[in-house]
Amino acid sequence: MKGLGLHLPRATVGVSRWRRFRAAVDWPLIVTILALCTIGMLNLYSATRGVRHNAKFDKQLQWMIIGAIGFAVVTVIDYRALVRLAWVGLGIAMCMLVIARLFGSGGGDADTHGQTYRWLNFGGLGIQPSELVKLMTILALAHMFAESEPTRYTPRIIAVRFIVLLIAIIMIAVQPDLGTAVLLSLIVLTVGFLAMPNLWPMVYITAGSLLAIPILWENLHEYQKDRLLGFIDCNVAPTKACWHTQQSIYAVGSGKIWGKGFLEGTQNQFNFVPEHWTDFPYCVWAEEWGFIGSVFLLAIFGFLLLWTINVALSARDRIGAVICIGVAAMTFWHVVVNVAMVLGLAPVVGVTLPFISYGGSSLVTFFLAMGLVANVSLRKHGY
Repeated sequence: MKGLGLHLPRATVGVSRWRRFRAAVDWPLIVTILALCTIGMLNLYSATRGVRHNAKFDKQLQWMIIGAIGFAVVTVIDYRALVRLAWVGLGIAMCMLVIARLFGSGGGDADTHGQTYRWLNFGGLGIQPSELVKLMTILALAHMFAESEPTRYTPRIIAVRFIVLLIAIIMIAVQPDLGTAVLLSLIVLTVGFLAMPNLWPMVYITAGSLLAIPILWENLHEYQKDRLLGFIDCNVAPTKACWHTQQSIYAVGSGKIWGKGFLEGTQNQFNFVPEHWTDFPYCVWAEEWGFIGSVFLLAIFGFLLLWTINVALSARDRIGAVICIGVAAMTFWHVVVNVAMVLGLAPVVGVTLPFISYGGSSLVTFFLAMGLVANVSLRKHGY
């Protein structure tokens, strides 16, 4: 139109930009997140109905609003600017881990026989710094694997950066939070194997990690050893974790094909499954909605993972692709470990089910993580 000497009104140009932006927004991702949030709130209402826990629903709703705002903010800021600050952000998150260990609030686990130091309180809201470490680690990995040439990855550079990530993992394990430490290790290994041009460094790192298991075992707390031994055989180490797992399996099985119906789950309503609003929400859903509902929920998670990988494959640069791979790895391992724990296929550890489990730090973290995916998806359209 400019070549013909015609000029579009400024209002028309603004409308055109808005339409382009609206078309570029990743609606399938947003609809999937909304579906999971809806299921999560329904499930939480059922799990916390009663005098003792009814405040959890309201608090989770507050965290959900905060998470949605965070999702919008992270989507708007260019992800490449965030990646440039990744190592600084990881350093800040590690400092917060130290502060939490020294001055944070304790509590949490039912059978720790001691204190855990995982939370910092700000204005009455508990924040778990280890959740921030996950996000910063994903951004740091994107910074590490920004180049595709194998010559860029010298042994010295790889060693230094992986040592920093290892320190973060050890700091989380010392809180103690073995579940998050293991999960962060899985995220790093998954992204490394998928993003590293030369796989041999990752093979060496994995082999070294496996060889360090005996050392790790000797430094575990007794309750952590009991959980692992109880997972192998409850007769060897009968603990509360065995009770958790047994009651969870009963709840899943009692749902049968179609479930008992909303608010009708006896294992849930009579609190036979401890912490069923945080660590075991999947058994609440399975008892009330049965095998069909359970498969439906897993199908939503499956679509979320496939869509995130699809965004990675269509990203405009390698940084965006690695970010999406990191978010997909975090989501995948959270779902797999949590569901396996509920079904008695993994030890009981504090790993949440994304958007379903009660917990503000986890919920906001996944909102921010999905905001990064939406960011990458938006930028491939030129924004």
